[in-house]
Amino acid sequence: MQIFLNGEARSLSAGVTVAGLLKDLGIEARKVAVERNLEIVPKSAFETTQLKDGDRLEIVHFIGGG
Repeated sequence: MQIFLNGEARSLSAGVTVAGLLKDLGIEARKVAVERNLEIVPKSAFETTQLKDGDRLEIVHFIGGG
């Protein structure tokens, strides 16, 4: 299946969850916000939210500093 991640097309296997995608990308789930098809995905739903063909995702990293 194909999704769009931060505006770029990406091919994935069927059945991938938000948590699985983050793991594959090497991104720590607690440090990001994920938007799927213009709706925020709660962190509590990362494990159960399966991605579907054509989904549009935006992943935003939180960066601390001072």
